[in-house]
Amino acid sequence: MNSITRSFATALLAVAASTAFAAAAAPPPANAAVPPTSSYIATGDGVQLYYKDWGPKDGPVVAFSHGWPLSSDSWESQMLFLAENGYRVIAHDRRGHGRSSQPWDGNDMDHYADDLATVIETLDLKDVVLVGFSTGGGEVARYIGRHGTGRVKKAVLVSAVPPQMLKTPSNPGGLPIEVFDGIRAGAQANRSQLYLDIASGPFFGFNRPGAKPSQGLINSFWAQGMMAGHKNTYDSIAAFSATDFTEDLKRFDVPTLVIHGDDDQLVPIDASGKASAKLVKGAKLIVYAGAPHGITDTHKDRLNQDLLDFIKE
Repeated sequence: MNSITRSFATALLAVAASTAFAAAAAPPPANAAVPPTSSYIATGDGVQLYYKDWGPKDGPVVAFSHGWPLSSDSWESQMLFLAENGYRVIAHDRRGHGRSSQPWDGNDMDHYADDLATVIETLDLKDVVLVGFSTGGGEVARYIGRHGTGRVKKAVLVSAVPPQMLKTPSNPGGLPIEVFDGIRAGAQANRSQLYLDIASGPFFGFNRPGAKPSQGLINSFWAQGMMAGHKNTYDSIAAFSATDFTEDLKRFDVPTLVIHGDDDQLVPIDASGKASAKLVKGAKLIVYAGAPHGITDTHKDRLNQDLLDFIKE
């Protein structure tokens, strides 16, 4: 080793030593003791549910249930708007989705509804306005069917799957099983591509003539979907398509708002939004003309205002 190399090595050692000493002497960050589970709730079967709790803690409560294969991030526009208007807004990542645990079993509507109940009861929420989008609308319906409305003030179904998506002898207006088998096949073959195809096409209506696709929205849908578990999202296809929510809807005894786009290519309005509005006594139906499935993003300003107006009523 020549003198120049030795000098360079000595200098590096001196810098490393001084850096290590400074790090050891420096106080720990102020948040070092904050437990990483502060935004998680455990269910009875050991699933960790991630949740967001925004806005004033003493404000009226609005709780959101998201769609497939997304996470609570899909509600961020509505949550930010309502929180800024004085509401406490809460949304959890469904089991198997987002930042929540990915259990092998329990990927069905009964478990989804019971998980929502766990969130509501753990946080001791009362007079809650429940808002469910797509699969989340089924979650809200099944929650009321299984747990009643003792803690619920109002309900909102947005582009929601109830009463039932699958075509059956008792539900002739539903979609044939081949549609959902196709989604399952796509998920098994290449679920990453499946999510891109859904987001680039029918979810936001980007496949319609004259539509201007947003790469940002496509990327967001894909990223949320890929955070979810493969087995969980696969099982959930049956949960959101084959579950019959008819009896659950008949148990609604709180003011209910149904919002649906009449160009929803994924959850057609006639067999879903319109049918749900007929089953829920006194429900109010708002139809967004020409709107696609993903109106939480494509029509967020109108949806935000409609939600606020209904909550204030």
